[in-house]
Amino acid sequence: MSKQTSGKQTPKGARVPKAATASPAPTAAKTPKPATTAPAGPAPDADGSPTVELSRRRLLGTVGAAGAAGLVVGGAGGALAASTARGDAPAALTTLGSTAVAFRPSRDKHQAGITTPLQANGHLVAFDLAPGGGRKEAAALLRRWSRTAEELMAGRTPDADTGVALDAGPSSLTVTFGFGHSFFGRTGLTKRRPTQLDPLPDFSADALDPRRSNGDLWIQIGSDDALVAFHALRALQKEAGGAARLRWQMNGFNRTPGATAHPMTTRNLMGQVDGTNNPKPSDEDFDERIFVGRDADQEWMRGGSYAVVRRIRMLLDEWEKRSLGEQEKVIGRRKANGAPLTGGSETTPMRLDANGADGLPVIPANAHARVAAPESNQGAAMLRRPYSFHDGFRDDGAPDAGLLFICWQADPLRAFTQIQRKLDRGDALSAFLRHEASGLYAVPPAAEAGDYVGRPLLEG
Repeated sequence: MSKQTSGKQTPKGARVPKAATASPAPTAAKTPKPATTAPAGPAPDADGSPTVELSRRRLLGTVGAAGAAGLVVGGAGGALAASTARGDAPAALTTLGSTAVAFRPSRDKHQAGITTPLQANGHLVAFDLAPGGGRKEAAALLRRWSRTAEELMAGRTPDADTGVALDAGPSSLTVTFGFGHSFFGRTGLTKRRPTQLDPLPDFSADALDPRRSNGDLWIQIGSDDALVAFHALRALQKEAGGAARLRWQMNGFNRTPGATAHPMTTRNLMGQVDGTNNPKPSDEDFDERIFVGRDADQEWMRGGSYAVVRRIRMLLDEWEKRSLGEQEKVIGRRKANGAPLTGGSETTPMRLDANGADGLPVIPANAHARVAAPESNQGAAMLRRPYSFHDGFRDDGAPDAGLLFICWQADPLRAFTQIQRKLDRGDALSAFLRHEASGLYAVPPAAEAGDYVGRPLLEG
């Protein structure tokens, strides 16, 4: 998560994060170029994003740009007010807003939004094809959506723009498309439906709402600016026209890049560091675990991935009644820094065989970190890339909040399903969670030049 100061003198007492890049933020007299990679974060950006001309956005020192710059400065409101009082020109857009992610990556075949570092704002949305619609209508829709997504991710303005994101840069916007199990029946392509897309099994903790689950088409939107994310959501919804109807939509958030003193793993709403043991692109077997291989039966999915999406409500009132020690035993890690209970730092491997003076495992047998670890699941692993959510309060006053869990893998049966079955049988954290919605989607590789996402399936 990159951090950049505004390039202006900071008022005395204001807290300014240390810059994460070598270059200072541009002044109001210059127009910054988009960064060629996404901000530093839990995992590097695998897209190899090229520099993109931001023809849509005004990148000069406007009030809107000053707001974007203030977002990454501690005590931003006070700093901007003091700057205005002195008569200084507003600061220009920082790298937080100017970073662009390529819709058509140059170095790999994967869609953006999988290995892209977590953004601060996210929208998940599912559509069903309209009655009577089929393969032809689906192809036309994906063609429109792909064109619009490419324009938005590059910072350009689509036709009939709403103006919601004027004066903002692309802000690491990503748009990712996937196909649900029902999509193939609706388009007459059941013979080309991968076996990996077979419905997930039922789990004992499930309390799934079918109205907020599944769907023919799925879109994941992420951005470091809330207005940019909403703008993309609205543009794609409008492009659906009469071809597809909204099935469900969910909104999520994460920590804003630059909000911490240094890049670190994000925390969930339980206050726990979440994502420590994630596979990393630098791992030798990363592609094998996360992306569909070149020998896959369905050629159109080679280089793609499978996304499992779960809306998991956290019983925060019950969780927060537990002492710090109890919470740490449930998770198996220290709350302060994510280190395993067996000692070390966040990245120190867990010593699953370590026993305490009482002869019991230091990391309890039902601790979440132990039960979910690859060592406990025959090496099974998945790339978790979630968003937190808060949708107000329930009738009993409890927060309707938790995790929009999204995980990526080459084969859900060997990753998510295998791990979730183990969790279902004895995970201490499960008592504080409710799985309320679910979806599984085939996410094909990125579109090639002049193409749209899914064309090899729909026209192959």
